[in-house]
Amino acid sequence: MITIGKASELSGVVIETIRYYEREGIVSQPDRSASGRRIYTKVEVDNLRFIRRCRDMGLPVSQAKSLLTLTEQQDISCKSAQDIASHHLKEIKSKISELQRVESALKKLIAQCQSESKKCPILDELLSD
Repeated sequence: MITIGKASELSGVVIETIRYYEREGIVSQPDRSASGRRIYTKVEVDNLRFIRRCRDMGLPVSQAKSLLTLTEQQDISCKSAQDIASHHLKEIKSKISELQRVESALKKLIAQCQSESKKCPILDELLSD
C-alpha cells in the first residue's frame, strides 16, 4: 500500500500537486482504503514521476498529459511525441531569443550607468513611455 505521502516521496511531486493532478484528470484517481485514504499503485506513482519529468522540462501540463496518454496506447507512435517535443523546443528557442534581447538591453543600460551620477539611465528607461 502506497500512501499519498509515500507517492509524493517516490515521485518527487508534492502532495497538493498530486491532488491537483487528480482533480484536473491529469492522472487517474487512485483507489481508496476503507477509511478513505488514497492508495497508490506503482503504475500510478510512475505516472506521477512521468508528469514531473515533463514539467521539469518545462512542458505545459496539457502536453505532459498528452504524452502520458501516448504511453498508455498499445501501438505507440513516436511521431506524436516528436511533434509535441518539437513544438515545445520551438517555444523554448523563442524564449531564449527574447531573454537574449533583454540581456543585451540590460547590459547597455548598466554600461551607461555611473554610480555617482544624479541621473540614472536605468531608472529613466523604466520611467519612460
